[in-house]
Amino acid sequence: MLHSTTLPSLRRIDINFKPLGVSLLLILLGAWYLAQEVGPRQSALFIVGALLGVSLYHASFGFTSAWRVFIADGRGAGLRAQMLMLGIGVLLFFPVLASGTLFGNPVSGLVSPAGTSVIVGAFLFGIGMQLGGGCASGTLYTVGGGSTRMVVTLIAFIAGSVIATAHMPFWTAQPQLKPISLVTVLGLVPALVLNLAVFAAIAAITVAVEKRRHGRLVISEVQPVQGSRWLHGPWPLLAGAIALVILNFATLALAGRPWGVTSDFALWGAKAASGMGIDIASWTYWSSKSNAAALAAPVSHDITSVMDFGIVVGAMLAAALAGRYAPVWRLPLRSLAAAVVGGLMLGYGARLAYGCNIGAYFSGILSGSLHGWLWLVAAFAGNVFGTRLRPWFGLEVERVKASGC
Repeated sequence: MLHSTTLPSLRRIDINFKPLGVSLLLILLGAWYLAQEVGPRQSALFIVGALLGVSLYHASFGFTSAWRVFIADGRGAGLRAQMLMLGIGVLLFFPVLASGTLFGNPVSGLVSPAGTSVIVGAFLFGIGMQLGGGCASGTLYTVGGGSTRMVVTLIAFIAGSVIATAHMPFWTAQPQLKPISLVTVLGLVPALVLNLAVFAAIAAITVAVEKRRHGRLVISEVQPVQGSRWLHGPWPLLAGAIALVILNFATLALAGRPWGVTSDFALWGAKAASGMGIDIASWTYWSSKSNAAALAAPVSHDITSVMDFGIVVGAMLAAALAGRYAPVWRLPLRSLAAAVVGGLMLGYGARLAYGCNIGAYFSGILSGSLHGWLWLVAAFAGNVFGTRLRPWFGLEVERVKASGC
């Protein structure tokens, strides 16, 4: 007789073959189309996006849940994985950004102003993370994984992004510092030492908090499945962190700048609004040279759009391989309301803060941008507030029983 603890490892894998076939076909056709219509780099970025979708889904690498379980229950494994991700990232990114080139091509970081708009936007984004049920990358990979609730969040995310572009002249006029790169201001080695020290300090704080709350570090082992864990999932959290860093670095090499997610949400919404007869092009935000060009061009020419499409289909592929692609169409009313409110706050906050958990936090800190650290502080405060609001909308706040061992 087998001991009961061995049963999970013998669980049969039920692959969802139809969505698996659809996702593979979309990846192949998308890569071929982009290579023909735009160029091989755009095609490669689409593939990188798909790999990001697989990594995010298989590792369940969500920023939202990691922050929530630490805020509500003192468990810090997700935050420690983020600190490892950032630590490896700055070791890769800072030397390259200091030199200004990678493989002979010019590269630059996502360095933005730090001030009022970042504080307000990141705080709103933090609340939206907890109500909407995901961050920017989390919204995309869960949509690809078959979450119908997150489709609602994404639609509201897009709407909030467009509304924010109408208000950007007001927010950019508020007090703020000019874009500051710590790599440029401090120099390569001091910037590396400072960032690594802060990452280590944050990780140490999570360990202290977790031990004080539970008496030990809480280990939540993912259940292995029969067959290849790397093909079918789930992956260890740390493996997901390393994969995201490597794929972000690949984005830097191909696009000349780090990974971003949300700028295209505003673009998609603006194109839709223009199609309905709204004169979006006359808005100040869309009158700048770069934004006007993006509004006029096909979305296939927009790097962020292409990568986001890749994330969705990559996550669909991962969910199908894991046998978990099963959309649920009936949603509780309060949960639906939270998705709408949270999505609007996510979209509005991301524009004000010059990015989201990817463009401002992950890639912003890897770029040495001061605004990335300001985003982290303000967004964490928003997550604290948002976590307390979740029960009002019938949303779970995950907790485990305290242990003295």
